[in-house]
Amino acid sequence: MGKAALVSGASRGIGRAAAESLAEAGYDLYLTCRQSEEELSELKDKLEKNYHIRCAAYICNMGSYEEVSDLFRNIPDLDVLVNNAGISYIGLLSEMEVSKWQEIIDTNLNSVFYTCKLAIPLMLRKKSGRIINISSVWGSTGASMEVAYSASKGGVNSFTKALAKELAPSHICVNAVACGVIDTDMNRSFEEEELRALIEEIPADRFGRPEEAAKLILQIIDAPEYMTGQIITMDGGWC
Repeated sequence: MGKAALVSGASRGIGRAAAESLAEAGYDLYLTCRQSEEELSELKDKLEKNYHIRCAAYICNMGSYEEVSDLFRNIPDLDVLVNNAGISYIGLLSEMEVSKWQEIIDTNLNSVFYTCKLAIPLMLRKKSGRIINISSVWGSTGASMEVAYSASKGGVNSFTKALAKELAPSHICVNAVACGVIDTDMNRSFEEEELRALIEEIPADRFGRPEEAAKLILQIIDAPEYMTGQIITMDGGWC
């Protein structure tokens, strides 16, 4: 039986690149996104054709426990979980609606709890597994005008470290990738002048590429079991 991986937020950006890298490595895939059904379906067809793997695509709000529970009814076996689904909010905290705060926490943090809660029993059966949570440098340093996002990613970092200790005796590794600025749709909302100023702050003199994040995810999956509970930063020397 081949190995299986679940990637959330897979229709674009880091999630899409991770899905392609995992397919190339021979993993059967479960892919989710919240609303980009056409893009996810196109990716599913592409991966099945190019890499001859099995791929299932689902529209799922990962911030809803009911929807994630329904999703896992279709997943009988799992070796790798990549928690990539995430959204951002830029604005003053004092002007932020409570509903928007809850949406950020649900999507970025609660979703990680939901998927791990349901994936762990599948991994415990085989006494092995890899969980990779996609975080951000703002989870460690915090960002002005992005308080909710920073709080959610800080929660992901602490969640990762704590769960790694809990699951280490069962040979299940839990790590996180703290990304700097990656060239994804999430960061294309900035004005051109803002983007240029941001690049000037990054020693690598560019944004990261989704494919670089995907490569790191695969390296973490293949890393020795003794590497667990780590928040691995990939930011071009920025923070």
